Amino acid sequence: MNKKPVETIMGIIVLLVAAFFLFFAYKVSDLQVVKGYDVTARFLKVGGLNVGSDVRINGIKVGSVIGLELDNEDYIANITMSILPNVKLPADSSAAIVGDGLMGDKFIKIEPGKASEMLKGGDSIAKTKDFKTLEDMVGEIIFMVTDDGSKDSE
Repeated sequence: MNKKPVETIMGIIVLLVAAFFLFFAYKVSDLQVVKGYDVTARFLKVGGLNVGSDVRINGIKVGSVIGLELDNEDYIANITMSILPNVKLPADSSAAIVGDGLMGDKFIKIEPGKASEMLKGGDSIAKTKDFKTLEDMVGEIIFMVTDDGSKDSE
């Protein structure tokens, strides 16, 4: 077991470079949980949303999902989000669970409202839109195509 010191030094350098690339990839990929003020929203269907999922406004990450729990009384999902402290959301903002393409990750899309009053930590977003599955969308399309307008002629 007569190892040369050059091999040991090169091994250490390779490990340091690998650690640097892992750190760099973590920082660039926006996997960090956003720390800010918490707001909640209630949804009937979450469709694969997970803790750590993004909260976005116009495609820009402004928060993270930090909690998912089921209300035992009415079986509605309570979602807790952490929003960046410098992003102020109007009180009449709406939240929708959407997906990144057909098979992409799910995230919460916030549509800011026009109210002058802003949400504070612990407040709730009242206007929500549930996640629509592919089956829901296909069903709506089939219903639209097969609807012959018979209700209008009565």
